[in-house]
Amino acid sequence: MAQLFKTSNPALNENTFQGPVAAAGEAMTLQGTVNKTGFLLLCVVGTAAWTWGLAHSTAPQSVLPWMIGGAIAGLIFAFVTIFKKTWSPITAPIYALCEGLVLGGISALLEKQYPGIAIQAMGLTFGVTAVMLVLYTSRVLRATPKFTMGVIAATGGVFILYMVDIVLGLFGHHVALLNSSGPWGIGLSVVIVIIAALNLILDFGFVETGVQSSAPKYMEWYGAFGIMVTLIWMYMEILRLLAKMRDNR
Repeated sequence: MAQLFKTSNPALNENTFQGPVAAAGEAMTLQGTVNKTGFLLLCVVGTAAWTWGLAHSTAPQSVLPWMIGGAIAGLIFAFVTIFKKTWSPITAPIYALCEGLVLGGISALLEKQYPGIAIQAMGLTFGVTAVMLVLYTSRVLRATPKFTMGVIAATGGVFILYMVDIVLGLFGHHVALLNSSGPWGIGLSVVIVIIAALNLILDFGFVETGVQSSAPKYMEWYGAFGIMVTLIWMYMEILRLLAKMRDNR
């Protein structure tokens, strides 16, 4: 069973729910995880709205320090949450607030260049998430061993591609295909969005396993944090895809 519920999301792996079983009334529940996910989403939206407003009321460059600070702090609190799961009731909301600063700033900057792109990206993100949830609850898609390993391998490939692009960026170059607005570049972005969406199936299955295992109550926050990691990644990739499609017109 351990192999069945591996996930490529670094926040959710096969060791996450190992440990003592929670006492009755103190265990992780599905509804509790849903509520925590909603709260984290509100945290993201709240700070995103602030940097969005800042970018539209002042010079766009004024949001850059907040975006950079949010990105660095978000990465730090993400790692703290992963390695100190018991702190997740505190660190997960802070992570969401930090990421909201980044998403709001990026969305505002792209909105100035491509009017309407932000609402399109949000709509597609929620739409894809809803579809994945329906496919999971209806058991059309399940986190079988082959499915799971395929998604993990694909996600690992995307991660390596990101790292190569970052390293090349230090020398003034980038992976052409990743940043291209041509048909192949758009096709790659579509594939990455699909991979991100499939990660949601693994995340849903992992949370379900935690509930069935009577994991401690704080794991509701940790499970919600893991889902938010995937949602934020997917939103960013959808933004990138839409921008490429606009450039290709």
